[in-house]
Amino acid sequence: MTQLTPNPSFSLTIQVELANQPGRLAAVTNAIATIGGNIGHISLVDQSRTRSIREFVVDASSTEHADQIVAAIKDLEDITVLKVFDRTFDLHRGGKIHVEGRISLADQSSLAMAYTPGVGRICKAIADDPPQVFALTVKSNMVAIVSDGSAVLGLGNLGPEAALPVMEGKALLFKEFGGVDAFPICLATQDTEEIIQTVKHIAPVFGGVNLEDISSPRCFEIEKRLRAELDIPVFHDDQHGTAIVTLAALYNALKVVNKRIDEVKMVFNGAGAAGVAVARLIRMAGATTLLMCDSEGILSSDRTDLTPEKAEFAVETQGTLATALEGADVFVGLSVPGVLTPEMVKAMNPDPIIFAMANPIPEIQPELVRGLVAVMATGRSDYPNQINNVLAFPGIFRGALDCRAKEITSRMCLEAASAIASLIPPQEVHAEHIIPSVFDDRVATAVAAAVTQAAREDGVSRE
Repeated sequence: MTQLTPNPSFSLTIQVELANQPGRLAAVTNAIATIGGNIGHISLVDQSRTRSIREFVVDASSTEHADQIVAAIKDLEDITVLKVFDRTFDLHRGGKIHVEGRISLADQSSLAMAYTPGVGRICKAIADDPPQVFALTVKSNMVAIVSDGSAVLGLGNLGPEAALPVMEGKALLFKEFGGVDAFPICLATQDTEEIIQTVKHIAPVFGGVNLEDISSPRCFEIEKRLRAELDIPVFHDDQHGTAIVTLAALYNALKVVNKRIDEVKMVFNGAGAAGVAVARLIRMAGATTLLMCDSEGILSSDRTDLTPEKAEFAVETQGTLATALEGADVFVGLSVPGVLTPEMVKAMNPDPIIFAMANPIPEIQPELVRGLVAVMATGRSDYPNQINNVLAFPGIFRGALDCRAKEITSRMCLEAASAIASLIPPQEVHAEHIIPSVFDDRVATAVAAAVTQAAREDGVSRE
């Protein structure tokens, strides 16, 4: 595998003491560069006539790589490493979110209205007219981020405590990009029925539920049941957020190669929650020729090991991923690192589109297929065309909350994908620009508007 690009996920602040002499600073920077570290900011902390203390911000590609960078500096003569800070761990210390009031309790009068006795009038009003809960409480702008920790990122079943940093991060993104208040709820159970009942019990507080990092196939049943038994939107982001952003990227990638969605042969590798959801939405968008593979190869109708979700995509064709890719136009990977080879890509049709979205290491390194593909996308931020769910879920819930939607429909997802894709004008679409930046402040607004309109057309809006 090609060495991963250094990135902020493995970022260090290294404080060193060195002689205040020409060439000593260069010795440190050269040592870092020789090991492959990417130097960011260099700051002078203190300096005397003979000594200086400096801090270096350095990106590495892994924990082991970071250790190698520090060791290389320690090996330098007359240079002392004073401190090493892991910037990612430091960012998480104490958590990433907090709760604060919207109003100031500056006097007795405001206290009496916000709490007892005045709050009793609000309680009575909601009891008499339950829909008033949306207007008079946080429910109108509050989402529950629910996980059981059974499928945390690509790391596996880590449990609820280890899932909490992800859910905190999700809450931060909801607020930052969509203005949506969200709270992480990590459950100490992985029993399907217990999860369903727990979410139902806490639902009165929330205007929507975002399911996250729940393993397949249980996630399908949990979402299906909650959507049927609750009157607020339930959205499994690992499925539908991924599907929406992937479809948006596909729309623009097809413009680059001048192909139509109903004409291309698409191959999916990875038949878990995300893979199934992406394939479903792309099929709704008009794709007609789809082959899906898992670790055993093509989902063939003669296989006896298929779950109901996998059986939905079963075909008569048999074979491996390599077989499926012969004459294909599009590869969508939601699986594991390294399963796609340059030889497989060469067997595809001219101008192939590759979406290699396994994280943190994609199905194939972009460097290995440079010149072989027309469009390349990954889930990583250090390559062009990052397919990132943050382009979808803040706007999805912003729109759903604004119109008090009862559920998230397929039309809402399709329109969200179209809205994301449309933010890049046709004349600006090219091989390395098929999806907007996550920092494009138009995204959440555009998605919310599309979702609200679709909800009204589908009759699921309370507004």
